[in-house]
Amino acid sequence: MSDIEHLIEKALRPLGATPPPPSRDLFARVLNSVADDRVRRRRTRRVLALWVAAVAAVTLLVTTLTPQSNGELLMPWWILELGTNLVLVGIALWLGPFIKRFGRAYAADVFHDNPLTGKSYIVLTDIVYYLIFTAYICFTVNFAPTSDWQNVGTGLVTPQQLQWEVVRIGGILLIIGVLHGLNIVLMPVLGRLFSLNRRVDRT
Repeated sequence: MSDIEHLIEKALRPLGATPPPPSRDLFARVLNSVADDRVRRRRTRRVLALWVAAVAAVTLLVTTLTPQSNGELLMPWWILELGTNLVLVGIALWLGPFIKRFGRAYAADVFHDNPLTGKSYIVLTDIVYYLIFTAYICFTVNFAPTSDWQNVGTGLVTPQQLQWEVVRIGGILLIIGVLHGLNIVLMPVLGRLFSLNRRVDRT
């Protein structure tokens, strides 16, 4: 500690009080902080690599556009479908860790009586999150043009298909938002129930 820190500690310490002993788990907490920082940096590099891959994929898709004689651009329907699926996967891989990062403190506050239950709850919600994303992509993916897109004969992107793909992205964001809001509301109730059950078991 520096001289200024010693002076501040001396000024704030009550008269005649001895300095508090050092924390026993200080070294372990420092190691955990270093490990969390490494995990965060590794996750950041992964997200950056995914974004670079997404940009490269979009660039590749754009370069596959073939100009028409009147100067318009044509795109096969499967390119937009593949791009939308890549966007959905990218949102899943980015949004899941983002929610988990800011949800740990909330779960720790809710399950403060039984932190192990809180950690298990976070893991289970992660599994549910990725299952919902996977099921949504499987339910909405198309392997051939549909009649609603009005491009069965041409096989090119139409405004109807573009609207459908935008609805797919908005739909998963709405579903995750609603479920996440319900989770925020229900988590304190579950934490209270677990705390009551634990107190009953102790008695």
